[in-house]
Amino acid sequence: MPIDTALALAGFAFVMSASPGPGNFLLLTSGVNFGFVRSVPLILGISLGFLTMVALVGLGLGHLLKAFPLIGLGIRLACGVYGVWLAIRIARSRSLGSGGETRVGKPFSFTEAAMLQLFNPKAWTVAIIVTASYVDPATPRQSLAVLLLVFATVNIPTISIWAVSGKALRLFLGQGNRVVWFNLAMAALLLAAMVPVIFAGA
Repeated sequence: MPIDTALALAGFAFVMSASPGPGNFLLLTSGVNFGFVRSVPLILGISLGFLTMVALVGLGLGHLLKAFPLIGLGIRLACGVYGVWLAIRIARSRSLGSGGETRVGKPFSFTEAAMLQLFNPKAWTVAIIVTASYVDPATPRQSLAVLLLVFATVNIPTISIWAVSGKALRLFLGQGNRVVWFNLAMAALLLAAMVPVIFAGA
């Protein structure tokens, strides 16, 4: 992959990784409720789950989705169901961990985070766009490998910022019922972030 193409890919990866979406709202919420260290499995699960999705799309799943639109519809419906479940779990969370008064709930696991990406409409959209734009048909496997390497290098530290930001808010949100209202707001934002892509093309 030429250096200018790799730089363009890195810029695309940064914008997509930093922009608000279901995964990043979940990271912010986890950072607030459980701190950064306990959010690391969530960070790794979100990133590796997404990279696995990109690899599958690059190896042919993207063509399958285009050939059979009903599969895409099924994925969007599954996204909606999973998104509602995540929103309910976030809305019911009351935990600030050490330094907070209440500890209801637990951090999302690596597996749950990876599963999030399989049911994340934003992740599917980005995976299809990035493979269509940056995988060279002449050298598909090699360019896909470079794409994954560049995206991983940018994605992991970038999405970590959301968890770090959540950690920084812990002191403020630990007062009164602020964390309750924060979690409710994050649950609503999670659903709002999923709606446009779930119903795209519907």
